Amino acid sequence: MFSRVEQLAWEREKLSDFACLSSESRGRIKPESDSDIRTIFQHDRDRIIHSKAFRRLKHKTQVFIAPEGDHYRTRLTHTLEVSQIARTIARALKLNEDLVEAIALGHDLGHTPFGHAGEAALSEITGADFKHNLQSLRVVDLIEKRSSGSRGLNLSVEVRDGILNHTGANKPLTLEGEIVRIADRVAYINHDIDDALRAGIIADSDLPAKAISILGNTHSERIDVMVRDLINSSWQHGEIRRSAEVKAATKELRSFLFENVYIGSEGKSEEGKAKRLLKLLYEFFMEHIDYIPDEYLEFEKNYKQAVIDYIAGMTDRYAINLGRKYFIPTPWFDKNR
Repeated sequence: MFSRVEQLAWEREKLSDFACLSSESRGRIKPESDSDIRTIFQHDRDRIIHSKAFRRLKHKTQVFIAPEGDHYRTRLTHTLEVSQIARTIARALKLNEDLVEAIALGHDLGHTPFGHAGEAALSEITGADFKHNLQSLRVVDLIEKRSSGSRGLNLSVEVRDGILNHTGANKPLTLEGEIVRIADRVAYINHDIDDALRAGIIADSDLPAKAISILGNTHSERIDVMVRDLINSSWQHGEIRRSAEVKAATKELRSFLFENVYIGSEGKSEEGKAKRLLKLLYEFFMEHIDYIPDEYLEFEKNYKQAVIDYIAGMTDRYAINLGRKYFIPTPWFDKNR
């Protein structure tokens, strides 16, 4: 059996001097006994995968709201693509693949239904920017329950930091966290182009020629160029780098998506309805707080925050079904006719 102790020794021998070793983790908020099989980061990964929030990602919007097509990305498939890209980079750089995987799998647990339209709706409700990375940390720290019944997943400091700082102004503590931060962007830029092409919102000829000449003509070519560039630029430097050329081309593709897909495109035409639905649900539950599941009230006495937590955790289809249930009248039929 390849025990935890043997794995820790393997990491010390095989991983880069720049890697975050499992044996050097800053530990958990609440101390726990170590597993005899899994390292701390492997244990974190497994807790995330077995969480309810992770399973709900399969029915949460990536770009297109509640897509009917079988091949459009959801928040879950996005998460898996981020994990795959990040693990490839971590392995090539001899960094801690288990830490990268745990961060990647947990980074979007706090995303709302209907993607960024959901974030915008909750921001308008609260009067402050709703940040999915902050909500992701709230999910793993407070909202999720373990099988033992204890509140929160009690993840390691490094995984929690990577989840929190996969986006935003602050850099992660570890190189593994920085990898996930960039892998997230590599994944969504490329798969959102792929989905927009499938939907007929853009054509290959619309893509910016200069960026494509640098990154490649196909989905797989572009990911390969981005990943290889990061690996070659970062190797033995003690920091995660990209070449100026590839970084600029990636930024140009991202800007293209905002201009042609993310804002005002046909694929975003239902966003206004989605925002109105979440606002209606918020108002309804604030008036009927007893309809909120007890699990959201056990740790949060602020009703407004409990309602926000409940709505943020919904899938697209669950929110839509609640809208039908609470806001669409049920026809009455005469049983005696």
